[in-house]
Amino acid sequence: MSVIDDIKDRIDIVDLVSESVQLRRTGKNYTGFCPFHPNQRTPAFVVFPDTGTWRCFGQCNEGGDVFRFVMKKEGWDFSETLRYLAERAGVQLQAQTPEAQAAAEEHDHLRNLLEEAVIFYHNQMLNTRAGGPALAYLMEKRGLKDTTVEAFGLGYAPASWDTALKHFTNRGYAIEDLLAAGLVTEREAGREHAQGAQSAGVYDRFRNRIMFPIRDGRGRMAGFGARILDPEDVPKFLNSPQTPVFDKGRLLYGLDRARKAIRAQDQVVIVEGYLDVIALHQAGFENAVSPMGTALSEQQLHLLKNFSRRVVLALDSDAAGDKATLRGLQIARQALEREQDPVFDARGLLRHEARLQADIRVTTLPKGMDPDEVVNRDPAEWQKILEQARPVVIHVMETLAAGRDVQDAKVKSEIAAQVIPLIEDLPDPIERDTYQQRLARLLRVDESTLMAFSPQTRRAKTRAPRRTAPAAPDKTEMVKPAAMSSYTLEAHCLGILLRRPNLLYLVDRNMQQENLPRLSPDDFEHTDHQTIMRLFQDSLDQDLGEPLDFVMNNMSLPLMELADGLLARTDKFDPSEERVLEDLMRGLLDLRRRKLHQELEYQRYLMEESQSQGDIRITQQVQYMVKLTEVKRRIDRAMKKFTSRSLAPRT
Repeated sequence: MSVIDDIKDRIDIVDLVSESVQLRRTGKNYTGFCPFHPNQRTPAFVVFPDTGTWRCFGQCNEGGDVFRFVMKKEGWDFSETLRYLAERAGVQLQAQTPEAQAAAEEHDHLRNLLEEAVIFYHNQMLNTRAGGPALAYLMEKRGLKDTTVEAFGLGYAPASWDTALKHFTNRGYAIEDLLAAGLVTEREAGREHAQGAQSAGVYDRFRNRIMFPIRDGRGRMAGFGARILDPEDVPKFLNSPQTPVFDKGRLLYGLDRARKAIRAQDQVVIVEGYLDVIALHQAGFENAVSPMGTALSEQQLHLLKNFSRRVVLALDSDAAGDKATLRGLQIARQALEREQDPVFDARGLLRHEARLQADIRVTTLPKGMDPDEVVNRDPAEWQKILEQARPVVIHVMETLAAGRDVQDAKVKSEIAAQVIPLIEDLPDPIERDTYQQRLARLLRVDESTLMAFSPQTRRAKTRAPRRTAPAAPDKTEMVKPAAMSSYTLEAHCLGILLRRPNLLYLVDRNMQQENLPRLSPDDFEHTDHQTIMRLFQDSLDQDLGEPLDFVMNNMSLPLMELADGLLARTDKFDPSEERVLEDLMRGLLDLRRRKLHQELEYQRYLMEESQSQGDIRITQQVQYMVKLTEVKRRIDRAMKKFTSRSLAPRT
């Protein structure tokens, strides 16, 4: 995988665009107002999650991927954008050294070998007598259709020490390739196997097993999972070893086929086994994936977050039962090396939920049944089970209380001791209070008793942090725009305008005197700021009364909260209107200069591309660059006037 592909794979375009554009879900896509041009009447900006792209169908008629969006929004060149997105995605940039190039070629070689292995094992199941029982097991006992077997590429590994070894060496693959791909295993010292395997020093890793090809989220082969046919064989499930392309903790079985359904339904269902995933997909529940026998890792949740933050864990009755729950509260994810005994780690899930801002819920299956058995019996029953999924804390408290005498004081104390630490881990004070009240009702004790049981909970409740606006600058301190981020500088300027609406007329007059356009919502990059500015300007243009009252009465609650914060930034500003106007002009001109710099950089990038390709549009691009340079000259000239403190009142 190239670095660019890796970055695109890790960054959710909806998340990235949502930071500056207020998006609304419309079917499987998202729409909003384009951040790149003003005076919009309809939301013509569309984000397509499935393809990781965006497009404006309005005035600017532009589009692209995450790289193009950041380049246009920030005005960076490709190298700056690459560094920013790589850091955001946690991808380490390295020069394309001969070693790196060799590693990339090795990965491609291994994936090609694994693709051939899929064909080999699939053919062994469909076209050999030895593979007959495997096919019969899948279709007759597990209820799979032949089209499903074909779609998932299921296969059979012969009960031989060297069938795969001979097949691939005869096709020209070196034993080192087979070892690197995890298809064969080195013979241990002193251990005897079949003659061919012994002479080669290696033998087939998978023998007499049903084979499940495992692909990454983009559909590329990574390795195999294998299930026994003979009940006497061990282990029941065997995965490929760690290889350059197979990292079990970073893969989810079925994600390549589930990603579209997860997007469309805004929910992912996590089950334990390969056959559970396959049966659910066959029944139409295509948003199911599996962590392949391990406890759910944070890396896997990061992968899923790119598609949905709503996660349902479908646990069997044993994994979700009292014993496993208690063990999971005390030991964090010990199942990573114990594939056949995954631990339900409630505390770990809550930490993931908080860090990823996810909604993780848990549902329990009927006793003794797996998901594939439930959905094969009645798809409607499976749907009902999903709808009954509960938040992690509620699942734990009700599981611990099930079948126990909650009138017994010791039982009450034991359950409280297990559940209260989970409640304390929650960052949201409203959630903490809600669950504490529910636990009090479940145990039939006063909430004050639970608070006394846990001093930490009492402190968390009485000292719950309040959301406060950022501290306003001291009235003797003038703002330094260059030291501010774009968002902070926008908030600073907008706060001044909201508090002192009459300054807008003076700003527009100053802009006109410098041969610059009047202030508009398009001077603000962030969507919420644009919305507030548009309301503010409408109130003045249409003489709709007190601007601040009009703005506050015509915005949503989240925007009202934002506006309160903007006003709080300016409540201690210098009373001198002259100094405040100078401060405001500096900030607004700096915002324009930043946007212009971004556009100039991008135009230079386009010109270089056009020159290298002999594009005839180079003449128009040069003319446009001349216009932009002239605007920059005007802004720079105006900035010099407003950086001294000698601004005379303008009348």
